[in-house]
Amino acid sequence: MELYIVFAALFLSSLFLFIIQYIFIRLKKFDDFNHRTSHNTIATRTGGISIFTSLFLISLGHYIFKIELFDYSLFIPLGILFTIGVYDDLYQADFKIKFLMQLIVAKILIDQGHVITSLYGFLGIYEIPWIIAQLITASAFIIIVNAYNFIDGIDGLAISETIKNLSFFLILLSSDSSFYYLVWILIFACLPFYFFNFREKKKVFLGDAGSLFLGGVNIILLFHILNPAININTENNVNKFVIIFALLFYPLLDLLRVVLIRLKKNKSPFTADQNHIHHWLISRGLSHIASSIIIVGTGTLLVLFVIYI
Repeated sequence: MELYIVFAALFLSSLFLFIIQYIFIRLKKFDDFNHRTSHNTIATRTGGISIFTSLFLISLGHYIFKIELFDYSLFIPLGILFTIGVYDDLYQADFKIKFLMQLIVAKILIDQGHVITSLYGFLGIYEIPWIIAQLITASAFIIIVNAYNFIDGIDGLAISETIKNLSFFLILLSSDSSFYYLVWILIFACLPFYFFNFREKKKVFLGDAGSLFLGGVNIILLFHILNPAININTENNVNKFVIIFALLFYPLLDLLRVVLIRLKKNKSPFTADQNHIHHWLISRGLSHIASSIIIVGTGTLLVLFVIYI
């Protein structure tokens, strides 16, 4: 790993976190205070914009000099997710529009080769027909990207889940993987976000731009692991789907729980509330930091258990 790349990610992310928040504050584009928010100070939903911009500029610089760090065509689906998120942060997009755009992104990823073609014996199923593979992939994409969006409710949680998974991707994939540089850039672009997210005044949140974009990156890497041609580094012959479920344990568990609670109350599954597990931990007197550590720490131990034990 070239050190200048990670230093560039750290520097650009820190710079843009400061500059973009300053611009949003000048334009009075603040995160609203309401019954669902857990902050009472000026905050902006600019974290995702800063991280995406840092990745884009680093990639653009290398593209100009014809250096391929990773498949730059990924900016098409990731850019769409990012744009949807920015629009939603600013204007509260209708969930039907977001759902339609997510389906389009899923189809783009499928056409780029990021598709689930085998269940590796899970539920007794191995190879699956192409049409069914596309339906399973699109459904998985919609579920996972919204699961990531749902967990962005307290300080530090979504970004910690992202860094946790990215770190495990480095363990599971070899250093010659086509995603190696993408993962390193994103890890170091995400790190400065903690300072801005946890400070008491002028906080920065990921926003939908960040949760959708980073959720999309996670999904692409998960689909990559599920590619039959890709070998992963594990101590034993672990079913790939078991590893995927371990990596997604909290987002999927929280999504299932919240949807069931909302349906039981005759509410739309897309209605925002404070019924998430992380909100429950906060209501029991835990801080945002403590809640995030408990959730991410539990998930980390689960993945380590699956991979090594």
